[in-house]
Amino acid sequence: MKRLLISLLLVAGVASAQNAAPTIRICDDSGCSDRPRNSATFDPAHDDNPEETRRLAALADIASKDPRAAYDLSLRYFRGDGVRRDSYQALQWMREAGERGVPAAYLALGRLYLMGLEEMGADFDEAEKWLSLAAARGDKEAAKLLAGARNAKKSEQDMYQWRQAYRNSWQALWQSGYAYHWHWSPGGWRYR
Repeated sequence: MKRLLISLLLVAGVASAQNAAPTIRICDDSGCSDRPRNSATFDPAHDDNPEETRRLAALADIASKDPRAAYDLSLRYFRGDGVRRDSYQALQWMREAGERGVPAAYLALGRLYLMGLEEMGADFDEAEKWLSLAAARGDKEAAKLLAGARNAKKSEQDMYQWRQAYRNSWQALWQSGYAYHWHWSPGGWRYR
C-alpha cells in the first residue's frame, strides 16, 4: 500500500512537471516579459549601491596619487569595509603603499607575507624584506617578528608552531590594529 501511494505521487509529480509552462513572467525595470524558466536574470552591470561605488572610485583615484590612501584602500579591501572583501586587491594596494614609502605598510606587508593570506602561502623572503624596513624605522614588533621569521625560516616545524601561536591574534589585529588615515565626509574623502 505504501509503495502504491509513493508510485502515484511520483507519477502525479512527473505529470505536473510536464504540464508546467516552459516560460515564466518576469518584471523588472525594463518592463514585463515571458522568459524561459531556465533563464538567468542577473545583470552584472547593475550597481546595487551606486553611492558606495562612487566613494570607492574616489578613494581609488586619491590612492593612485597618495600612498597613504593606497594603504587605507588596502585595509578596506582586507576588512570588507565599504567594499567587497578582496584579498588580491588588499595585497596589491598594500604593496603600492609600501613601495611608495608608507611605514605602516612595511609592518602590514611583513605580517601578510609571514603568515600568508587566505589562498596565498607564506613567503619568508618577502616577509623578511618588509619586516627589515619596519624594524629599521624602530618598530619593536617588526624586530620581534623579523627575529622569529629568520629562526623559523630554518625549520618548517618551527615555522608551523610559530604561525599557530600568532594566527588568532593576527586576525584580530587586522580588524582593529591598523588605523585609517582617510575618512569619508559629505564633501568627499579627507585626510586626518
